[in-house]
Amino acid sequence: MDFSLFAHMERLTTDQPEEELYDDFVGLCKMADDAGMRAIWTGEHHGMEFTIAPNPFLPLVDLAHHTKNVRLGTGTIIAPFWHPLKLAGEAAAADQITKGRIELGIARGAYSYEYERLMPGMDAWEAGQRMRETVPLLPQIWEGDCAHEGEFFSFPASTSAPRPRQEDGPPIWIAARDPNSHEFGVHNGFNIQVTPLWQGMEEIETLMERFNAACDSYSGARPKIMLLHHTYVGKDEADVETALGDLQRYYNYFGAWFMNKRPVSQALIKPLSDDEIAANAMYSQENLARDLTVGTAQQVIDRLKRYEDMGYDEFAFWVDSGMTIDRKRDSLARFVDEVMPAFQ
Repeated sequence: MDFSLFAHMERLTTDQPEEELYDDFVGLCKMADDAGMRAIWTGEHHGMEFTIAPNPFLPLVDLAHHTKNVRLGTGTIIAPFWHPLKLAGEAAAADQITKGRIELGIARGAYSYEYERLMPGMDAWEAGQRMRETVPLLPQIWEGDCAHEGEFFSFPASTSAPRPRQEDGPPIWIAARDPNSHEFGVHNGFNIQVTPLWQGMEEIETLMERFNAACDSYSGARPKIMLLHHTYVGKDEADVETALGDLQRYYNYFGAWFMNKRPVSQALIKPLSDDEIAANAMYSQENLARDLTVGTAQQVIDRLKRYEDMGYDEFAFWVDSGMTIDRKRDSLARFVDEVMPAFQ
């Protein structure tokens, strides 16, 4: 099983300057590269200090100058916010600049907060349909002279300029959850990325079952599947308990952004009180300990071995957590020094 790092600039308050946040982000990515991780993933979000990532190609191109070997992936592009010609061209340009290190993770998006600002009136169903029309066009546009007449996009014969550096273009990963999404990705020859959020090991098993079912109904080569999961490696049980408190706060803010019912000002959501956080049983520390890859080094190894036995090809260490950079760095260092060697 390969390992990768999933990271963004993020903050819940404006206490830390954004220039420091970016330096912290680069530092974590350099750690991943030095450790021999396969890839770094960073995504796309708009108007949210919670996840500061308006265009993942920008930091990925910069990271090419700070790292040596690690692959550089979008985790994930929000497909309905892009015209296919624009996405194909920018991905190809990034692939040229990074000397062929780009991978393209693509999703329909999750936040109605973003939909109502960038695509007013669009719902999750339409977002998914737009993604399904866009993504299969990308290899055709890279190959050249692709003309298209579809539900959402129509254009005469067009060719990406520049072409990607990689012969067949950047590898494409589809964020999938329901069986139809798995089938769409696999049947188009794309890799799959899954993000379990609750229901513990049961959901991780279910997502693999859906992937396997899609592969069984596909005659082509079996693509890869990546598990993206919030991860924390604690130095001891007390440290793990502290991390669960941090993640409880993080997930409550995630839920508030997702529900899109709380006031937002200056790209910051109205702060949650301790009582509000404690009252949300869905994100209790007990549930998060069950649902996430959190524990001491040996506990994390044991969980990862189960993922590997299920057939996951890659595990992405999701470091976003609202924690201080020191705690993020220490957790990642323990993952590198104490967990990864168990899989070599």
